[in-house]
Amino acid sequence: MSLPILAVTMGDIAGIGPEITVKTLLAHADLRRKAKLFVIGDYTALANACVLSGFSASQIKLVTDLSCLNNNPNEIELLQIADPLPAVQVGKISAVAGDSAYRFVVEACKLGREGKIDGIVTAPLNKEAMHAGGHHWPGHTEILAHEFGVKDYSMILSSGDFYLFHLTTHQSLHSAIDACTTTRTTTVINLAFALAKSLNKPNAKIGVCGINPHAGENRLFGDEDQDQLAPAIQLAQRKGVNIQGPLPADALIPQAVRGKWDIVIACYHDQGHAPFKAVYGDDGVNITAGLPVVRVSVDHGTAFDIAGKGIARENSLVLACERAAELAPGWHLVWNSLSS
Repeated sequence: MSLPILAVTMGDIAGIGPEITVKTLLAHADLRRKAKLFVIGDYTALANACVLSGFSASQIKLVTDLSCLNNNPNEIELLQIADPLPAVQVGKISAVAGDSAYRFVVEACKLGREGKIDGIVTAPLNKEAMHAGGHHWPGHTEILAHEFGVKDYSMILSSGDFYLFHLTTHQSLHSAIDACTTTRTTTVINLAFALAKSLNKPNAKIGVCGINPHAGENRLFGDEDQDQLAPAIQLAQRKGVNIQGPLPADALIPQAVRGKWDIVIACYHDQGHAPFKAVYGDDGVNITAGLPVVRVSVDHGTAFDIAGKGIARENSLVLACERAAELAPGWHLVWNSLSS
């Protein structure tokens, strides 16, 4: 079987993206046995990161034809999509950096639409910088959904064999509650079940968090759990999905960490993100379900406070590359399940 081709977008060049990209591609030769990796980014920023990280800028090779990737573990093959960027101050918000980070992702999506790559691995961008650069998106996930023209998608946090889906992410808590509709819940359950089947786990145990404390306590603490979530869960059960809920999040997520559940569906951003990051830290990645190609990202930000110091850890980006390489061969099963 041929290796999947993965595009690594460099992220915000004023943050740690260039540094962790260099360390991932040049200090982890074993990755090249799992996937063909190349970078979409900027030569100047990448060259500076090479020097910062103890490598040589001569190890960067510019490429234009992806069919000729060498995948040499001692080289970074770089697709430069525009003229080299002007210097930016590391660790500071920059409209130039925000604009370029956005354009790196858009180029990756273009290659994905053209069938030239099997997956996208994203280093972090900075939302404030991206907005300063004129691109008013909440984050990576929404850009990817727009570029691929999909409406049914979900952010997943994952570590090991555990997958944590989200009904909503980058919106206010007030609006998120209203957005946890029966239709949206059904969509995310379908995404979760499609992923489970692609992993050869059609009977994976799926738990859905309640919106309210104690999942509403039989309507004592609100009606949303019974009126919005329960109908979608019951529909999935009738279709043979091994799913339970809504269940109290403060019980469900700790049980999942201990291995009782394979997949958990959280209702809003912090309900999922806060406990996940507290438990898994750098050992987690961010996956987008609902796209025609696999997309995996680091589960951290641009870390402006340590950018340019040579101390950024690449662990999460390495994990993201590994997970993308693992998921890419079967990702068509997820996509076909959703698009059929």
